[in-house]
Amino acid sequence: MISLYIILVALLLTLAIFDLFLGVSNDAVNFMNSAIGSKAFKFRTLLIFAAVGVFMGATFSNGMMDIARHGIFQPQYYTFAELSTIFVAVMLTDVILLDFFNSLGMPTSTTVSMVFELLGASVAVACIKVAGDDSLALGNLINTSKALSVIMGIFVSVAIAFTVGTIVQYLTRLIFTFGYKKNLKYFIGIFGGFSLTSILYFILIKGLKNMSFVGADYKQFIASNEGLLLAGMFAAFFVLSHILHTAGVNVLKVIIGFGTFSLALAFAGNDLVNFVGVPLAGLSSLQHLMADGGTPDTYTMEALLQSEPGQWYLLLTAGVIMVLALIFSKKSHNVIKTSVNLAAQGQSEEIFGTNPVARAMIRGSHTIGKALSTLIPAKVSKSMNARFNTQAIQLEEKDAAFDLLRASVNLMLASSLIALGTSLKLPLSTTYVTFMVAMGTSLADRAWSRESAVYRITGVLSVIGGWFATAFIAFAISGIVAVGLFFGGFVAKFSLIAIVVTYLVYANFKKRDKAADKTAERFEKILTASPDTKKYPLIQEYSRSEWSEVLSWTAECYKNVLFSFLREDLSGLRSANKQIKILKKHIERNRRHGSFCTELLAKEDMVNKNFFLYQANDFMGEMLFSLQQICSPCKDHVDNSFSPMENDKRKMLMRFAYDVESAINDSAQLVSKNDYERCDEIRTKLKELSKKILDERKSQMFNENPKVDSAGVRTTIIYMTILYESKAMLDAVASFAKSSRKFMTEKAEPVLK
Repeated sequence: MISLYIILVALLLTLAIFDLFLGVSNDAVNFMNSAIGSKAFKFRTLLIFAAVGVFMGATFSNGMMDIARHGIFQPQYYTFAELSTIFVAVMLTDVILLDFFNSLGMPTSTTVSMVFELLGASVAVACIKVAGDDSLALGNLINTSKALSVIMGIFVSVAIAFTVGTIVQYLTRLIFTFGYKKNLKYFIGIFGGFSLTSILYFILIKGLKNMSFVGADYKQFIASNEGLLLAGMFAAFFVLSHILHTAGVNVLKVIIGFGTFSLALAFAGNDLVNFVGVPLAGLSSLQHLMADGGTPDTYTMEALLQSEPGQWYLLLTAGVIMVLALIFSKKSHNVIKTSVNLAAQGQSEEIFGTNPVARAMIRGSHTIGKALSTLIPAKVSKSMNARFNTQAIQLEEKDAAFDLLRASVNLMLASSLIALGTSLKLPLSTTYVTFMVAMGTSLADRAWSRESAVYRITGVLSVIGGWFATAFIAFAISGIVAVGLFFGGFVAKFSLIAIVVTYLVYANFKKRDKAADKTAERFEKILTASPDTKKYPLIQEYSRSEWSEVLSWTAECYKNVLFSFLREDLSGLRSANKQIKILKKHIERNRRHGSFCTELLAKEDMVNKNFFLYQANDFMGEMLFSLQQICSPCKDHVDNSFSPMENDKRKMLMRFAYDVESAINDSAQLVSKNDYERCDEIRTKLKELSKKILDERKSQMFNENPKVDSAGVRTTIIYMTILYESKAMLDAVASFAKSSRKFMTEKAEPVLK
């Protein structure tokens, strides 16, 4: 029996490796987004700062894992076997949850996920214990105050970080303006003093708190001399900033590099428990069990009430894994990209759509803004607006998302707020603070224009919603898994671990879709193109790729819908319906990208091209709408087991299925090969097929011997619906072909001035 538990703990440590990798992938956004967004350093240089901070933080951490040992549950009421069930449930849930959020590119809190996973699994096992023993009470087995403090920390940290970020960045920009370099000689001492002092104070208070070489005397010294230390550091950094600026050193880069290192150090030192705390608690439990010669089913875990530091070699290994994850994780780039895009000063890929809440907030803010503008004197308003001339922005590189000044403010405020919260013993999350500070500073910098604000706010709301969803999902899934493991025994534990590990290996090491990579690469070329680069050919290449792909999918989907309908294949219709949803996402993305490209082309005086690009994307939307109007009634008809189509109508639909698929595929080839010499020929084919379908529909409408029973009427109506929407779809494709030809081939005429 003990040997099986030894294997189980070994597997827990294996899951810890995945958890470290996934956790760093998600939390890298906390300390890298400001440096990456501002392009302060080359990516390799930035990785060195972050990797050194992560390695030092993990290696020199004292590894106190109290929250995993007794922070959520009362271990003296649980046996070793019961706690092993809780630990396995937590780790299985955590790796899947983090991988899910990483795949979506959404930053989430590893602290929240770990706390609520422990809470969910502990409550599940506690309920089973209480049901079998009347002497036990749920309140005695669970420590709910920690979970409630985390929830309160979410609300407080989100509101404070966003508000402070907005106010401080607004004042900073008001002083420095977007052409900040000319004002550095006057204010760099004060700005550098505040920034570097806050970051160093953050290291002293938060970063070194859990380091193994830091004792109680250090903490007492900091607490007793806090004011003097802050004043001394500010004076020293004030002088140093002026000296460095005079010597030609970019002080803002120093701030960004130092801030990145400090946040990485604190992340690894303090958040390490989120990844290895549970496995190390399991290892410690096993060591106590074996030392005392106990029986797993009866040995209670009072030993976990005592704090124990993690073994140095395990912490060293964790540090190496975290550094490797930082360097090689591709999903971390997705998470960072989300944060950087939402904070970008100029145009960026708007990866979120819109929702009613965001639209209502935009309308409300416009109303409030108009009301406030009437209270500010015109001269004052004009003077303030002149300080926020975004055209004067000075970026480190042309494709940077924002400037060095905002990146410095992000790191300064994140460090200050986290250090302040830690000193006041307030529960907060590094993820929440850093993300919301970045959103606040971007709002103050007027990065959320009327063209992008609704997408940015939708993105922020989506991320915040994901934070709260993390808590509920972690609690529910962990509890369910714990129940299954409790009753399933070793078979369930080993089987689920094998399944999850197999999935993670497949999901993180499988070959990515090269076609998707090429599409993303094409759009990235548009985003990163310099002002001197001709963007029109890049936009053509991107549009051609997306349009041809959607047309090919539509042709295949149309045929699948009709054939599944005629075969009464409900699963096929459901599959087609899912494919249509994928197509809708493609088209919505094309429309958003098209809006972005329209602004780029407008700068090149190509208004006619803008119109044709917009039209082509609009016709693609009409095509998909018609396809959806065909699929929905077909699915409902089969789902309700209504009468099948008559033979003559079946034969006609099969003929149209092949003809329409062929015509749309011809259009896809026309676009992909840029063979617009055949455009008139293909449009003629589309129109002839459209007329043939219309004639068939008319013949059904004026049929002298229609079916009079309800079944015949129903099949006739759905038959005519298919014909009507098929004709509309072909007409949309024909119109698209014409618009795309004008966008792809005709020479743009400059706008007359």
